[in-house]
Amino acid sequence: MENDFSSLERLMEFGMSMAVAQQMIATMNHSIGSMTVPGVNQPFCEQVEYYAVIDGKQAGPFTEENLQQLAQKGTLASDTLMWHRGLSGWRRACDIPVANKWLLLSK
Repeated sequence: MENDFSSLERLMEFGMSMAVAQQMIATMNHSIGSMTVPGVNQPFCEQVEYYAVIDGKQAGPFTEENLQQLAQKGTLASDTLMWHRGLSGWRRACDIPVANKWLLLSK
């Protein structure tokens, strides 16, 4: 009887199979957990690059410091279209928190 677990040998075989399977699962979980996917596991210190439509043309990339300078010069306005990685489309500068901060501080 192949499915009969009444013999000691079959119970030992089943127990060893379970132990090996658990070890394989633990190894796979560890490997998957430490895997790095390009573009996903980016360091927190990476600066966001912003793009803007200035004088009818796409300009950038700009750092947050660049946005501050553009706002102080008056080049960046609340209705300036902007985009950065993670946005599904272009937004007005007043709808992007970092840009809006510099717009409000430059008034």
